Amino acid sequence: MPDSGHIQEADARFANKKGFSKHKPALPLYTEVEAVETLQFLKPEPYGRTERISPGLSFSFQPAGHIFGSGFVRMKVDDARKPLDILFSGDLGRYGQPITHDPTPVESADYLLVESTYGDRLHESTDAKEELASIVRDTYGRGGALLIPSFAVGRTQELLYLLRELEDASRIPKLPVYVDSPMAIDATRILMKYPDEHDVDMSREQKAGADPLNCREVNFVRSAELSKTLNGMRYPMIVIASSGMATGGRILHHLAHRLPDSRNTVLFVGYQAEGTRGRLLLEGARQLKIHGGMVDVRAEIRMLGQFSAHADYSEILRWLGNFKRAPKGAFIVHGEPEPRRALREMIVREFGWQVTLPEHLEKSDLK
Repeated sequence: MPDSGHIQEADARFANKKGFSKHKPALPLYTEVEAVETLQFLKPEPYGRTERISPGLSFSFQPAGHIFGSGFVRMKVDDARKPLDILFSGDLGRYGQPITHDPTPVESADYLLVESTYGDRLHESTDAKEELASIVRDTYGRGGALLIPSFAVGRTQELLYLLRELEDASRIPKLPVYVDSPMAIDATRILMKYPDEHDVDMSREQKAGADPLNCREVNFVRSAELSKTLNGMRYPMIVIASSGMATGGRILHHLAHRLPDSRNTVLFVGYQAEGTRGRLLLEGARQLKIHGGMVDVRAEIRMLGQFSAHADYSEILRWLGNFKRAPKGAFIVHGEPEPRRALREMIVREFGWQVTLPEHLEKSDLK
């Protein structure tokens, strides 16, 4: 949150300096100081511990396998006349991904709210590491830079893990890798402090003395000044920067400088929501509006859907298949209209459950 506030302040200052905002003056939604002040109201909560909110209402977290620290929320209404067990999936993780554990199996709930980001799609079954290696080699062969808009928590660490593996196997050249995100740098440091969050493969490498998240020439960029100097470097490199959908953050400055050069590649490694710059680039935009100006798009635009941390429909069904009894009701949330409808049809066909697609402000009576 403080990092988000800092970015908003920086974006507002830049917009006011360049005069491209419709707001006079442009203001952040909240500041870094305001975000820091809210932290006193946050309380860490471990997995598995029941926390009572009020008489008759409690909750607990279970690992969701999405990114480290993510969790399902199980709410319990302790009413002798009508006890209820309500499960919120939140972002549902995937199976067999690097670093993170698989989603925790859940066997029952009275009511379920489940996400549907990829409710109508399957992730590609091709070898993500080999595709990543091919993209790195191709970009290197053109003498270009590889820009990867990436989420700071989870995705950046996964990329570092895979790039290091590819380097160790001599499947890609040893290039300078710049992680240009203070939040991603902090998240990487925090991840390494909690080995219980690591899957078996990463734990095995750590016990053998390896540093799983360090490429041969990795550089962690904190200062804005150093970030700006990257734009003047013309040799092959890899730049990983937030935000993952190119909606803000330092990646915008890199895109403004690198998109017009056909030697460069922009690689998206996660879901790109409708209306974001990432979605526009994937849909073939030849120009992109950045900081009030239009930027020509000549760089190669690529997508690796295998890196998404959200379960596809087969993985959602696999997770739901752990239920030993049908919930009284399931609500499909967190998705665009078509994925929600498609997932509902599959759940009804596969399990025969009562499934609702709630609309804005709709109310349901949980009996």
